[in-house]
Amino acid sequence: MLNRIILIGRLTRDPELRYTPAGVAVTQFTLAVDRNFTGQNGEREADFIPVVTWRQLAETCANYLRKGRLAAVEGRIQVRNYENNEGKRVYVTEVIADNVRFLESSQNREGGNAPSGGSMPEEPAYGGGNGGNSARGNNNNFSRSNNNQDPFSGDGKPIDISDDDLPF
Repeated sequence: MLNRIILIGRLTRDPELRYTPAGVAVTQFTLAVDRNFTGQNGEREADFIPVVTWRQLAETCANYLRKGRLAAVEGRIQVRNYENNEGKRVYVTEVIADNVRFLESSQNREGGNAPSGGSMPEEPAYGGGNGGNSARGNNNNFSRSNNNQDPFSGDGKPIDISDDDLPF
């Protein structure tokens, strides 16, 4: 059996960070995911999907995600139910996220200007509710570590590569 889901959409509001009585962080937000077709009125429709994150991932989402930001969520669908104050059974379907990727930086959403107090913090994408692995949202770390120099520039000179270095 398999229960995996991957969604890409925009947050409808800022994430809500709470803590359980045991001190475990939990964040809830809603992701608006566009449908591939238009409705009868000719406008695109969207599904509004509730997402829940736990532990370190919850705190990271609360710190970096904001309303309108584009994010990718990977996780599983969970259906739970409870009895409300009126004695009626209420069913809730939500995505329990294992991994959230921030697909745009806050600088992109705000016109590319960093605040006057300095540069924006790095915005990594985190995975794993149990202290899982983390990875940067942008995998282009090579250019950052080399002061933005083009690693393939050689001033027109030939590159000396031995046959042992080639993978084929």
